[in-house]
Amino acid sequence: MKVLILPVLYMAVALGANAAVADGASIAELREGDMKKLVVHSAPQEVPDAAFNLEDGGEGTLADYNGKITVVNFWATWCAPCRKEMPMLSELQTELGGEDFEVVTIATGRNAPPAMKKFFEEIAVDNLPLHADPKMTLSRSMGVLGLPVTVILDRDGSEIARLQGDADWNSDSAKSILKTLIAQ
Repeated sequence: MKVLILPVLYMAVALGANAAVADGASIAELREGDMKKLVVHSAPQEVPDAAFNLEDGGEGTLADYNGKITVVNFWATWCAPCRKEMPMLSELQTELGGEDFEVVTIATGRNAPPAMKKFFEEIAVDNLPLHADPKMTLSRSMGVLGLPVTVILDRDGSEIARLQGDADWNSDSAKSILKTLIAQ
C-alpha cells in the first residue's frame, strides 16, 4: 500500500507545483537564457504618471496601457544593443500583441523623429510605436540609467519586472513568462 501512495503523493506535489507556475505564482521560475537577467519584483511597483510624446504628436502616459500586460522598452537610435533586440520585440508583438498584450517602445533622450524612422526601416520593424521621451522625464523618473531597459507592467499598470541590457525577447523563456502573465 505504501508503494502506491508515494507515487500518487509525488504526482500530486509535482502537479501542484506546475499549476502554481502556470497561475503566475512565480514567473521567476520560468527564466532561462537571457531572461535570467529579468529582475522579478517581490511586489508590484508604482510607475510615474510622467508624459511622453506619442508617435502621432500627442502625449501619453503608461496608464494608457492599463488593462493589458505591457512590455515597455526604452531605447535610442545610437544604441547598438537596442538595434540587436528591437527585431525580437517586433516578433513578440506580432505573435502576442492584441487586446491583452502590447510592446511599447519609447526612444529616450535626443532622438530626431527622422532618425527614429530610419532606425526602424534599417532593421525592418514596422509594427512598434515610435514614441519619444526627449527630455527623459519618464525614463529618469523610472530610474532608467542605461539602454536598453525593458520593463514589464501588469494589467494595473504596475511594474512587475525589469531587464537591463538587451535580451532575446522572442525566446521560449520570454514567451512563456509573458503567456503566463497574459493568462492570469
